Amino acid sequence: MARNSRSSRWLPVTCLLVGSGLMLAGCKPLPPSKPASEFTPQEARGAAVFQAKCARCHYPTTTRGKHGPGLQALTKLQAMPSGAPPTDARITQTILYGHEMMQPVPIDDAQLHDLLVYLHTL
Repeated sequence: MARNSRSSRWLPVTCLLVGSGLMLAGCKPLPPSKPASEFTPQEARGAAVFQAKCARCHYPTTTRGKHGPGLQALTKLQAMPSGAPPTDARITQTILYGHEMMQPVPIDDAQLHDLLVYLHTL
């Protein structure tokens, strides 16, 4: 009986630690990506740019990494994987000039604008 009471004493602490760890790990589910069947023409063009320029390194609808981080809900998070806020200006800078292992992406202004609109659907 003493063994059970000792275990019982630690149960609230264990639950608190596990619960805190889960919250810190981000257990809150991310919002789902917009279905491709509902894309506007501009979002569809952006999706095509993503497939041509980004998909070899990034998954669009998961946070699981490929060669670079997954981009699901990128524009809805408080920070990008780099820690920077996910503003259009910051994302544009990363696309045009690269960051750490990511190389700059050769892209024209129209493609960039369409890509940014698409990234907001993720």
